[in-house]
Amino acid sequence: MPAPAGAFVLKNPVITIGGTSYANQLTKARLVADTPTVSIRTLVPDGQVTDVDTALWTLELAGISDWKNAQGLADYLNDNANLIVSVVLQPKPGSGEKSAAFQMYAHPVDFGGEQGQYATFDTTFGVFGAPVFSDAA
Repeated sequence: MPAPAGAFVLKNPVITIGGTSYANQLTKARLVADTPTVSIRTLVPDGQVTDVDTALWTLELAGISDWKNAQGLADYLNDNANLIVSVVLQPKPGSGEKSAAFQMYAHPVDFGGEQGQYATFDTTFGVFGAPVFSDAA
């Protein structure tokens, strides 16, 4: 059976942070919505009342810890700790594909690593407000 028309494999995505592309340093870039839902059953057989709250968004990033000044994402995040930075994420490249523009709170990532392995990081960043989704030009 063929994949659904909108299905895709994440490869060659667009990810800019502070206006700079860091796709070559990342292995994961994923926006996650935490949408609290509260339900209560009522006394009728199939009765319920449900409320869905506004989503709180986070950005999960993982990648290589590049600390080279004016090049590395790890260095950029450390230098901009506690600041709000602009992000664009487009998982599937190309005109007409979905893109999300948003702002996140920068903070430092792991420094160092394990013997014989690339130094990496895997962390979550808070998103300021909600992403704006649009079709890429």
